[in-house]
Amino acid sequence: MAEPHDTAAPPVTGRRIAGLALPALGVLAAEPIYLLFDLAVVGRLGALALAGLAIGGLVLTTVSSQMTFLSYGTTARSARFFGAGDRPAAVGEGVQATWLALGLGVLLVAVVQAAATPLVSALAAGGEIADEALPWVRIAVCGVPAILVSAAGNGWMRGVQDTVRPLRFVVFGFAVSAVLCPLLVYGLLGMPRLELAGSAVANLVGQWLAAVLFVRALVVERTSLRIQPQILRAQVVMGRDLVVRTLAFQACFVSAGAVAARFGAASVAAHQVVLQLWNFLALVLDSLAIAAQSLVGAALGAGQLTHAKSVAWRVTIFSTLAATVLAAVFAAGAPVFPSVFTDDQSVLDAIGVPWWFLVAQLPVAGIVFALDGVLLGAGDAKFMRNATLASALLGFLPLIWLSLAFGWGLLGIWSGLSTFMVLRLVFVGWRALSGRWLVPGTG
Repeated sequence: MAEPHDTAAPPVTGRRIAGLALPALGVLAAEPIYLLFDLAVVGRLGALALAGLAIGGLVLTTVSSQMTFLSYGTTARSARFFGAGDRPAAVGEGVQATWLALGLGVLLVAVVQAAATPLVSALAAGGEIADEALPWVRIAVCGVPAILVSAAGNGWMRGVQDTVRPLRFVVFGFAVSAVLCPLLVYGLLGMPRLELAGSAVANLVGQWLAAVLFVRALVVERTSLRIQPQILRAQVVMGRDLVVRTLAFQACFVSAGAVAARFGAASVAAHQVVLQLWNFLALVLDSLAIAAQSLVGAALGAGQLTHAKSVAWRVTIFSTLAATVLAAVFAAGAPVFPSVFTDDQSVLDAIGVPWWFLVAQLPVAGIVFALDGVLLGAGDAKFMRNATLASALLGFLPLIWLSLAFGWGLLGIWSGLSTFMVLRLVFVGWRALSGRWLVPGTG
């Protein structure tokens, strides 16, 4: 462990934070943008193909999203070594995370291939949709190791405060997929017409190209590529806490969708529109949280506790201001923005309730997401797990299921989401003020 040395460090300016956050935002936004393009291409094959893509995409997203610790956990560990001036050790965290990504990826491919038929049938209720989705799933799931390798690559590169190369790698991979997708789906320029399966092949090629670029970045660092069990164990321990945290989020949002569906088509449609906007805005704010992870981890690795606190408050202020501006924009646009997504009057009538909850929550989310980044950068994964579980069990889930029991509708569901955010604010705010996350060194 490096000895703490609270020496002066260069001030964290808005330009420095933006220099890390903007490329990170590009990486976060690249996949949703590509998926919209993929949706548009497949959509011209008809409703059945689109339904098959929806089911297949749900399987792939659910499988790969459980492993986000390969990115966030690796950033926290790598940033500490980088801050301590030990770049080889920082990159070494990326090497071990990449081995872990490959091992977990191969295991997940085997499990999904074995369970693909009953899994897809259960999700699609059998029939033609399941028949359409199954080939897509069998092809696309072979990209899971590549997705996880890219996540690990993003993790260590953010740790060494390089968010530009990951953006290039990810954009290149998705660009190749975007070119291949219509060619393979429709059989253009002499390519075979694969229809929905062509979407899966295009996806697969782009993911593996990006993964190869991330692996190449490790190789050129000239760091040992040997497996180191001790580091792997430490990464798995942190990963365990972050996986539980992710599962808590998913349990909440799946429950919210299921309950909204029981209040009718208009309610679930309104809920889905506002939730997708919420997810997009969360990506915007999460880019600032990624900057906080990298900068806080580096400061703690260097033993610069005062600097770490300065980073935490500076990023939190920026994130809160950004969230407040977004809230003002969506408040002003309330009479107009919903009609961009639907012209169904019943949905427009229902959308008002979640819309104003979204507006009210955004400033709170700005603080919460920034402090999430600070605490994840400090490696405080166990506390983050416990805080998320407590907020879900005390706030979100009870109100969601009470909404179903008492017919509170979207008012109850979004009250649950707001309570969840407020409880998280209380937990992470207390932790940040307590200073218990200020643990110097690389251990």
